[in-house]
This record gives sequence, C-alpha cells and structure tokens, in this order.
Amino acid sequence: MTYDGRPRSALPAGGVADPAWQRTLLEELARDALVERRRARRWRIFFRSVGIAFLLLLVGIATGWLGGGEVTGGGRHTALIEIDGIIEAQGEVDADTVNLALRQAFKDKQTAAVVMRINSPGGSPVQAGIISDEIKRLRKLYPAVPLYAVVEEVCASGGYYLAATADRIFVDKASLIGSIGVVMEGFGFTGLMDKAGVERRLLTAGKNKGFLDSFSPISPEHRTHAQSMLNEIHQQFIKVVRDGRGARLKESPELFSGLFWTGERSIELGLADELGSLDGVARDVVKAEQIVDFTRRQNIAERIAKRVGASIGAVLSKGLLLHAEEPRLR
Repeated sequence: MTYDGRPRSALPAGGVADPAWQRTLLEELARDALVERRRARRWRIFFRSVGIAFLLLLVGIATGWLGGGEVTGGGRHTALIEIDGIIEAQGEVDADTVNLALRQAFKDKQTAAVVMRINSPGGSPVQAGIISDEIKRLRKLYPAVPLYAVVEEVCASGGYYLAATADRIFVDKASLIGSIGVVMEGFGFTGLMDKAGVERRLLTAGKNKGFLDSFSPISPEHRTHAQSMLNEIHQQFIKVVRDGRGARLKESPELFSGLFWTGERSIELGLADELGSLDGVARDVVKAEQIVDFTRRQNIAERIAKRVGASIGAVLSKGLLLHAEEPRLR
C-alpha cells in the first residue's frame, strides 16, 4: 500500500503520482477543511448564543423583568404579608415595600383577609409609624377585609407596633412578645482619649450642633433633651398599643417598661389573643386555605442600589458630622 491508501500497482511507473490526481486530493482536503471550519463556526455561534441568553436571563431576574406579579389563581384566598427582619429605611423591612404590598393585598377582590406574619425585633419608629398609618388608612378604605397578625419567633418593639394594628394577634406559646420601649445608644470615648493624649477639636455653628457627639462629654442639658425625646416617642408607641388592643390589655407598671414575654404569657396580659399559626388562621379563622404571598421582595439590583445608597449616605453623614445615635424601637 502507498501513503494514500492506493495499491502500488495504481501508481504510474517509477512510483510517482499523477498530477491530476494530486489536484483532486488537494481539492478534497480543502473542501474537508472548509466544512470543518464552518462546523466549528456554527458551534461557536451556538455557544455564544447560549451564553448571551443565559446572561439575559440573569439580568432579567436581577432587574425584576422576570417573575411578574402575584398570581392568585382566581379564587378566594388569604393574603400574606411577611414582616421579617429589622424595620428600617432601605433595610430588610421598610415602609415603601411593605405599604405597596399592603395596598395590593387589600385591593385584590379575592382577598378574604390580610395576615401579617411577623418575625421582627423592631427598628425605626419612623418606618413603623408610616406602615401603621397606612394600615389604618387601608382598613378604613376596605372595612370588610380583616387584618390579622401571626407571630412566629419574635414580635418585639417595632414589630409589636405593627401587630397592635391588627384585629387579632396569634402567637406560638414560645414566641417572644413585647419590648414596648425606645432606646438610643452610642459610645463615649472621652476617657480613652484623655489616656491616649488625643484632643477632640469639634467646631460647630450652633451651641448644640455637637449633640451626643461620641468624642465629647455629654452635658446635663443634652442628656435631659435626649431623654425627653425618648419619652415622647415612647408615649406615641403606648398610644398605638392602647388604641389597637383597647380593653384587652391588662395594664400594669411592667407592661410598657420594655420587658417582653412568652406568647403564652402575652395572651394573659392582653398583648395577644390566642395561639395559632399561619395555616391555622387561614384554614380556621379566615376560612380561605389558599395563601397568596403579596410580600414585595427586593431583587438583586434593588438590594445593590440600596446598599450603595446607604453607603453614600453614611459617608455624607460622617462628613457633615451627623451622628449615628437615633431612637430605636427595641
């Protein structure tokens, strides 16, 4: 056999191939190379298309293009709003996202009742107040739609601020309920600075602009003013609880002291009504076992944008000497 697979007898005398045959072989090799190149190009186009489609899918999920709104299935249902995490502006639970979810839930014609499932240690009194005010407005607008609160792990402080707006509060016997109080916290470094020989140079326009500065001693006047603000916010909190719970409260000196209790004990104190879970309330109280989640959850793009915005705000606050101490419902 020869190098091209033909028997030697097929070669001309002297073993030299025919030039016409060589051209034919070269043409076939060229055609094969061209076919292979086209095949490789098609595969490259295919994989690039798959990659672009996958990237667009990720972008769609991140920006909220995909996913759409909540589908209720067209039947009577219990509308769920999750209050899960710290209540704060641009945080896990903020007034903008919660209020939008509440409006959609109450507006839905198939909503038999709205249930807030609460797992929150509290947070901003401002955000809690904005949500509470919107709940009151919606309840007047949709008087036939009851509102219930279901507590799982913790419903403390700002979380209870929201629960108190409900018709009835359901808890687990081991839930933690209460902490009706306000706190303002920070640190003082004046003693440490004295030991280190560091001098604080704080220049202000307005004698109280350095209010609660962590690197300056707190004056009696500033302490009195801060306590006055805390007391005022505390009274606002107490009013919300009394308005919401009414005669069910078993008032005592400890009730509004910032203490919290188990779910079982909270029923005895009138802070909650009875034991119950989300499924149990939907099935036995609302009589609508289908649960539709109206909770607005931030997508990736929104979370990044809020994180960036919060970071910029923190930088600006430091630059303008705005202090981190602020009242918290905790």
